Amino acid sequence: MKCDIILAGVGGQGILSIATVIGEAALNEGWYLKQAEVHGMSQRGGDVQSNLRLSDEPIHSDLITKGGADLIISLEPLEALRYVQSLKPDGWIVTNETPFVNIPNYPDINEVIAHIRSHKNHVLLNCEELAKAAGAPSQAANMVLLGAAIPMLGIDHDKIIAGISRVFARKGEAIVNSNIAAVEAGYHVSIK
Repeated sequence: MKCDIILAGVGGQGILSIATVIGEAALNEGWYLKQAEVHGMSQRGGDVQSNLRLSDEPIHSDLITKGGADLIISLEPLEALRYVQSLKPDGWIVTNETPFVNIPNYPDINEVIAHIRSHKNHVLLNCEELAKAAGAPSQAANMVLLGAAIPMLGIDHDKIIAGISRVFARKGEAIVNSNIAAVEAGYHVSIK
């Protein structure tokens, strides 16, 4: 088993929390893990990107080669397109459809969405709306996105849920349950 993931978004959206939960679940499976993070100007709404490599065999590099990513998980649709050249031909894009307009020349969102939809394997969803519908705050949009990506990860759904419980345990049961509800909302959209 091997899964190379590019996580992308804008500072403050929770990309690194997604990486932490996936990493926790993978390590609990006994898999190897390598991660390289590029934080950018995260405090100013800049891009945040992380390479996350998972395998049942030793991993020698923490960077994903061009055309080598199995999956792009992005909380911002334009950020998903920034890394599309890194995606394998049969790779997946799982992204939020809601833009975070942090640059003056942000392209027309309809064109961005159309470009994402032109990729054979994609899941496009409104993460904030799904989080609210699940009774979670809109800040749990990152967990909705994680839930939508579960079928592509090669990690059992229950292992991700257990990872959330461990990662967020120190924040209390209400936060754990809210994040689990958000993950379930994304997961059920993705498996339909």
